[in-house]
Amino acid sequence: MSAPAPHVVDAEVAVVGAGAAGLYAALTAARAGARVALVSATPLAQTASYWAQGGLAAALDPTDSPDLHRRDTEVAGRGIVRRSAASLLCREAPGAVRELEEHGVTFDRAQDGSLALGLEGGHSKRRVVHAGGSATGRRVVRQLSAVVVEEPRIEVLEQARAAAPWTVDGRCVGVVLEDGRAVRARSTILATGGAAALWARTTNPPGSLGVGMMLAHAAGAALADLEFVQFHPTAVAGVPGREGFLVTEAIRGEGATLLDAQHERFVEELKPRDEVALAVFRKMAEQDTRNVWLDMRHVDPHSFPNIVGALRESGLDPATELVPVSPASHFCMGGVVADLDGASTVPGLYVVGETANTGLHGANRLASNSLTECFVQGKRAALAGLSEPRFPVAPENPPAQTAIVAPSQATRENLWRNAGLARDAAGLAELARDPHPLAQIVAACAMLRQESRGAHFRTDFPDTDPALDGHHAVVRNGGSPAFEPWT
Repeated sequence: MSAPAPHVVDAEVAVVGAGAAGLYAALTAARAGARVALVSATPLAQTASYWAQGGLAAALDPTDSPDLHRRDTEVAGRGIVRRSAASLLCREAPGAVRELEEHGVTFDRAQDGSLALGLEGGHSKRRVVHAGGSATGRRVVRQLSAVVVEEPRIEVLEQARAAAPWTVDGRCVGVVLEDGRAVRARSTILATGGAAALWARTTNPPGSLGVGMMLAHAAGAALADLEFVQFHPTAVAGVPGREGFLVTEAIRGEGATLLDAQHERFVEELKPRDEVALAVFRKMAEQDTRNVWLDMRHVDPHSFPNIVGALRESGLDPATELVPVSPASHFCMGGVVADLDGASTVPGLYVVGETANTGLHGANRLASNSLTECFVQGKRAALAGLSEPRFPVAPENPPAQTAIVAPSQATRENLWRNAGLARDAAGLAELARDPHPLAQIVAACAMLRQESRGAHFRTDFPDTDPALDGHHAVVRNGGSPAFEPWT
């Protein structure tokens, strides 16, 4: 007896991932009149974006400008930020904040009623807006999820996981789910987050394993810059139940300091993250310690209620005690190669958020640009996807679903050991033999880049090579990475 035909959901736009980028892409497409299928591996409002403590970076102060924001982005990105991507984000960021307010998101306000603007590392101006202090991700995702549920044009497929891309004659026409169902669509948008949880020590939830990158790669899409993984300098260390818990950079923006084993300051806390994380890493090695200390005793605890509350639940009061912290894998600058509308190198397939690599973040992401990117690029990808032609002959049978390769604990430890804050040729050669496909690509990109730049520090090539300014390690057609200049 033949197997029953899989259930196929037809939509104009398929969105895989219901974090900030996916929710906004789905809403934008629906508000433009399209039927949308939103695939979410978790119940709505339980995605990685929910835990985002940072805010949205946007030039909203009268003394600020999109051009200043772009320049800060380029400085943080260490010479390989794609200027066109940075200019676009910084120009459209203020409008994204206003649109979120129209969707019902309530941002924090100053006493005079204006938006409260925070300062974070690498920013020359106060330009980061928050919702509920460090609960921004929670507030934004919760509100957008509520709006999505009320939108009749969006069909939400909760607790459904993508297993394979659906391609016909080189064009993506949808996605196959692990349960055997499939979504057929005019355009498919992958918004599944990054891959930082591939590393053994991480701030990310367990599902951030590069699923979208692997789906896109299976469809034939190019990947780039997987050697650039940002390590957040202030993740809680050694506190039971809170290992890897992120203490937002905004706390350092309000005056918290980093102290060594002798309780002495050793770094300028508001330098870009790559510098601060490497300084912490080196200080720990120099003093043979497992952590440094974050002193936030002089920061108003009411400004960051969820962080203070979480630490107090674990038996540590940051209002009176130092917080033990050390770096942890946090954000992937690399991802699926995308243009300024989120289009990948495969027709019909779009990527947004941390799944994508437009060149915006370069070698080191500027704090709070990523959440802004979710809304700017999510909107653009949704609208661009609606301009895709309908497939001339609708395929009837999707391919068989295949399970996405999950990393073993050995793989996660291999990445932490050999592609952590410091790398060298011997360790990367060991990593290249790991069975996990993304671990192999990380190793290949990092081997190719024989220099130190941003979040990629090689002890055997400690200097930056000016000849590689503007060059990105691109993997096409399953081959080895090669450098390509992006403008």
